[in-house]
This record gives sequence, structure tokens and C-alpha cells, in this order.
Amino acid sequence: MTVREMEKLDDTGLKAWDDHDANALLALFADKFEWHDDGLPEPMRTREEVRQFMNGWFTAFPDMHVKRTNRVANDDSVGVELEFTGTNTGPMVMGDKQMPATNKSVNAHGTYFVRTKNGKIVEFHSHPNIGEMLTQLGVQG
Repeated sequence: MTVREMEKLDDTGLKAWDDHDANALLALFADKFEWHDDGLPEPMRTREEVRQFMNGWFTAFPDMHVKRTNRVANDDSVGVELEFTGTNTGPMVMGDKQMPATNKSVNAHGTYFVRTKNGKIVEFHSHPNIGEMLTQLGVQG
């Protein structure tokens, strides 16, 4: 892939998150992939796991929006810093823990790194700033 194609793939994936469209994001993944997230004990390897993960975020923050603040791309990978906003009006699941809605808003940050092969995502690493988010929700501080 060219750098521009990697940027387009990233644009499509970020739009899928902002539109709360799990199918659009899943269309970018290879048949075999691994997604590592700081909030999960094990990597996700199936489309159903990713769908549940995304729907968990969209349930916890139905008005969630994401915005890229920085990006570095090459011909097979991309790294992004982002900002996400939303109001926690639904239960939030993190790993095997669930917490009730706080009805508080967040303006938090995170990063992700993606590696592709043959134009599809084979590796995804997401690093939401969980401490920042939980502090804003009043859960820790």
C-alpha cells in the first residue's frame, strides 16, 4: 500500500468509530488478525469479539465522537493520537468488570497502531487513556 492508501484506510476506520458502525470497521480487517487493547486481558481475534467491544463503547457513550490529533503513516502501518468525547449514560464494561453509568462527560485521549498486509488490518493495538477517562468520570482520582 502507499502512504496515501494507509491514510485512507485510517480515515475510513476513524469514520466507522465516529459513525458507530462496527461493520464498516470490520470490513477493513483481514480474515486472521489480532487486536490488543489495554482494557482487555486477551487480544481479540474474531469479528464478534470486535463487534462486542465496539458496542460496549457505544453503549457506555452513545454520543461518543472521535477526532484524530496526530498521525504517522508508512506503506504498511499507521500510528494515531486521538481525542474522544462523550457522556457516560450507559453501563461501561472493561475486561470482566462492569460499572454503572455516571452521567458524566469525558474529553479523553488515546493512541492506536495498525499494521496491514495485502491492504487489510492484521494487527491493531489500542491504548485508551483509561486513567484520564476514569478520573473524569469520578471513578478514581
